[in-house]
Amino acid sequence: MAIGTIVSRASGFLRTVAIAAALGTSGVSQAYNVANTTPNVLYDLLLGGILTSVIVPVMVRAAKEDPDGGDSFASSLLTIMILGLGAAVAVGMLVAPWITDAYLHSGPAERALGTEMLRWFLPQIVFYGVGATIGAILNVRQSFAAPMFAPILNNLIVIATCVAFVYIVSGPHPPGVDGPKAISNAQITVLAGGTTLGVVAMTLALLPSLRKVGFRYRPRLDLRHPELRSAARLAGWTLLFVIVSQAGYLVIVNLSTATTAYTIYTYGYQIFQLPYAIIGVSVITALLPRMSGHAAQGRRDLVRADISTATRVAVTAIVPAALFILALGRPIAVAVFYHGAVRYHAAVDIGDTLSAFALALVPFSLFQVQLRAFYAYQDSRTPALVNMGVVAVNVLGAVVLTVLVPEQHRAPALALAFAFAYLVGLAATTILLRRRLGGVDGNRTARVITQVAVAAGLGAVIASLLARGIRSVIGTGWLSSGVAVVIAAVVGGALFIAVARRMNVHEVNALAEVVNGRLRRGRGRGRPGGPTASPAAADRTGRAERTGRTERTARREPSSRTGARAPTPPRREGPDDRSGSATGTRRAGRAPRRR
Repeated sequence: MAIGTIVSRASGFLRTVAIAAALGTSGVSQAYNVANTTPNVLYDLLLGGILTSVIVPVMVRAAKEDPDGGDSFASSLLTIMILGLGAAVAVGMLVAPWITDAYLHSGPAERALGTEMLRWFLPQIVFYGVGATIGAILNVRQSFAAPMFAPILNNLIVIATCVAFVYIVSGPHPPGVDGPKAISNAQITVLAGGTTLGVVAMTLALLPSLRKVGFRYRPRLDLRHPELRSAARLAGWTLLFVIVSQAGYLVIVNLSTATTAYTIYTYGYQIFQLPYAIIGVSVITALLPRMSGHAAQGRRDLVRADISTATRVAVTAIVPAALFILALGRPIAVAVFYHGAVRYHAAVDIGDTLSAFALALVPFSLFQVQLRAFYAYQDSRTPALVNMGVVAVNVLGAVVLTVLVPEQHRAPALALAFAFAYLVGLAATTILLRRRLGGVDGNRTARVITQVAVAAGLGAVIASLLARGIRSVIGTGWLSSGVAVVIAAVVGGALFIAVARRMNVHEVNALAEVVNGRLRRGRGRGRPGGPTASPAAADRTGRAERTGRTERTARREPSSRTGARAPTPPRREGPDDRSGSATGTRRAGRAPRRR
């Protein structure tokens, strides 16, 4: 699953580069990105978080309680998704001009182009929703590969579309929205049609996996199914959040499209999402079904351990990624985007925006992980309310910074508002989760974050200095910037690992062992959801050290078996300790306490 996520996100990264090279940061790019983002925002809410988070816990319960293993519930859900989203698309086609006018704060030619493209893109909503639901069905049945690999097909089709747009289809390059270099009808058809075709292919690619796990879709609309009613109740809060989120997004788009900041903001955001998408989404996808089962059993201790495990795995990779992106934002953006229609100053602006987004990476990722605990308890109200608060803070911060910061720095300012909003959101979810679970293993998590931040901070500083030195010698073009980034990342990354191991950060040691083992074997031996094995290894490492200490203590202070107390059951510390505290099994080497 992790390999599928990495390949998928890598191809998505190349897709972003291809779109930028074909369109640049001009009015056509702005119209394309705004029109295409409308279904993409729903996609992020559906697959990346909200819909899957609501549906998976309900599906887990239906699979356990229904005689058919939840198949009828899943079929009804798919039917509702097709009918409901199909109706939404039909309405959207009619009101497309008003939607475009609401989002695009620009001239009439750009709004007309945005409307035309929006009508091409609206059908994607149906396929995004159906694909998200199929992904949930597969995840509940412990099939993770197809939802991770399917987006690769989408990305490859869009990349091929961009190549055809530049080298095959006749028209101006780069195109404009009006005048002698206005984009041609053939270019619009190829660009918009190819983008939608990629989404259709991505969804259809999931169908063979449904048959493989034994699911057969039968059109049905059982509105009285108890789990469907439960899902509808949970989705009510989700719908409210979607409305508020779209209102907040509307403000951000209008603030950014008043200049050319929107495209720069969008490209910076897409690169910022990569570490979370590779690490965070993999962890969440593997975590949620298991955590939902623990919540259904009333095992609060196991849910708390699941959250601790997921958090420590995430920060081990995401904290270094955030610090290195902060340090190398400009050379990364120049290496990635300084091609085709993108000019050097635009690439530098993307780099500054990317560095601002880096400040959001840790709070955003941990916020998403923590929300899954509420969804595991089938509580969509709390996440919806917290998310609405995040949207409000983001909008308020964006408006204030737009007034205070010069116009040419608007994109980084909007990214800083985004970062502050998720920092507030993380503080809120941490407090609420501590109350619900009786704690979140905060001391242990804070220790890991601090150690990883210190080690990664040293590596990021060295990487920044090294990249600057290399670029000052061999130049600031895309190739020299790419060379500088690679060398700086390798040297800084090696320093981070060396310092982390010297500090005895068990999670980094375990993660390195897992990576080395997969490189040697070419495949992992763990269960689906490989990334979640890392903290288990870290927990075993920590337990081994504690066992060694207790054995040494036992040798110094031998205890008599006569009259010894039964040992306290060990606290569950990782996903491999499936028996939890109920087993009463003593850890190896632990000496019983004396009376």
